[in-house]
Amino acid sequence: MTSDRKQAFGRRTFLAGTAAMVATPALAQTGPDTTEIERDLSTVVRRNTSSFRTLDWQPYFSNLNNGAILVDIRSRALHYWSEDRSIYKLYPTSVPLTEDLTRRGRTSVTLKDPEPDWRPTPSMKKRNPEWPDYVGPGPDNPLGTRALHLSWQYYRIHGTHDTRKIGRRSSNGCIGLYNHHIEELYQLAQVGTQVLLI
Repeated sequence: MTSDRKQAFGRRTFLAGTAAMVATPALAQTGPDTTEIERDLSTVVRRNTSSFRTLDWQPYFSNLNNGAILVDIRSRALHYWSEDRSIYKLYPTSVPLTEDLTRRGRTSVTLKDPEPDWRPTPSMKKRNPEWPDYVGPGPDNPLGTRALHLSWQYYRIHGTHDTRKIGRRSSNGCIGLYNHHIEELYQLAQVGTQVLLI
């Protein structure tokens, strides 16, 4: 990489990373160490520099009853607002591979799973017959360390064991977060939290 290119990339990374950290100050104060957070943000910034930005809840929700989650497929970002408006979080995500796998609209959290296990859906198994029929909870689980089930069958907001997926079109329909981010969101969200995918 040339020094000019390194300098340009470094400035973009700094600006976008700073914006993300300002948007989520609690992220810098809790959870994993700062080095891990900076590495995560740097990776996402490289993939998605122009779209990762803070949003206001009001254009998307009429209220914040039970809190609200907005997933922006295009910018590959998940926004969370608490019911009392005291907490706002912005997380990088993985999103579905194709439009065929993408679902948009309003739903809600119907179940919080503290130790998710994984089974491929029938359509996933058809596309990938070599995949296992079942993976139990643990570090190799494709759903990561926590999962929020949505009212749509098979759809989840969950962690991932493969951090390369974050910031990319890489899922079979679900929304993926870094494990430390889903663990934080899991604590904030509740059954009944509103969810909108756009």
